[in-house]
Formats: sequence, C-alpha cells, structure tokens
Amino acid sequence: MASNTSKTARASVRAGQGSGGALSVLGEYKYVIPLADGRFAYVRNLTNGKTAHLKTDSDAFVEEIRVLTGAGHGAKIRAELVNLHEKHPDHGWAATEKRLVDAGVFEG
Repeated sequence: MASNTSKTARASVRAGQGSGGALSVLGEYKYVIPLADGRFAYVRNLTNGKTAHLKTDSDAFVEEIRVLTGAGHGAKIRAELVNLHEKHPDHGWAATEKRLVDAGVFEG
C-alpha cells in the first residue's frame, strides 16, 4: 500500500523515535516533533493516526493542538512544549506556548 507521506517525513519521524524523540522510554508518544529550529513541527494526532507538517506560528498549528487538547491531551502537549524550551531555549518554544495560551487552546 502506497503512503502519501514523503520519505523525508517518514525518516524524520523514525529518527525521532530514539531517545528524546517521538517515543519516550516509558512508551508514551510525543505529539510535537520539532523541525528547522522550531519554525516547523510534525504534530502527531493520535486521535486520527495522522501526522501533520505545520509551521509553528500558523493558525493550522494552533487548531491542530486545539483538537488534541479537546481530546484530553493538552497537559502532555504543554509539558512537551516546556521540555522543548528547556532543551532548545533559542528555538522559540516559549513563544509558541504563549501563542497557544493566548489563543485559549489549553483552557477548559
């Protein structure tokens, strides 16, 4: 069965499955896989099984995170964003989290 995902995207997701990437040691999935110094990210939507390649300052990114938060994954996603900021403070993850908070994504 053919895949609509590019070889580069599949390789990036596989590469992220190592330590600190798409899967943690405990087997919990990561929702946000950073790309290009935080300007882009793969967002893994476990509710529909799709991975979206999105610009982190886009409305589509906000809406994708909103959908995941609505499905009960908000706390884990926010913790991931904090972790990304701690590991890569120069990649703008704090601004990304602030943008999501300002948009009301994590409320409710």
